[in-house]
Amino acid sequence: MANLFQIDPSDPTPIYAKLERAIRLAIASGRLNAGDQLPTVRQLAVDLRINANTVAKVYAELERAGIVATRRGVGTFVVARRSQAASTRDRERELRMLEDRFLADAAALGYSVEEVLHHLIKRRG
Repeated sequence: MANLFQIDPSDPTPIYAKLERAIRLAIASGRLNAGDQLPTVRQLAVDLRINANTVAKVYAELERAGIVATRRGVGTFVVARRSQAASTRDRERELRMLEDRFLADAAALGYSVEEVLHHLIKRRG
């Protein structure tokens, strides 16, 4: 399961942010689905060779965000995605905010909108 979460050691982003992003990507890409159990904190820390407190911090943040749920003594599980019943206006606003953050991060790294779009279209392929 740990191979679902790729952590690039050369990336200067803090480890907890890289792990959170990797878990979110696994869920968004369908490699993890609602009901799937995540590795235990200890197991993931061992597999990725990172501190268990870092994994616990990420799981707690994902739980606060409503992405995972922890059942004491059982484990941490991916929760069902938010209902499509959410208003179109809310979804559009959230997507716009996500786009803004993504494009700002890309620009800070020196990428143009055209480069980002080209890469995303290629990746979708």
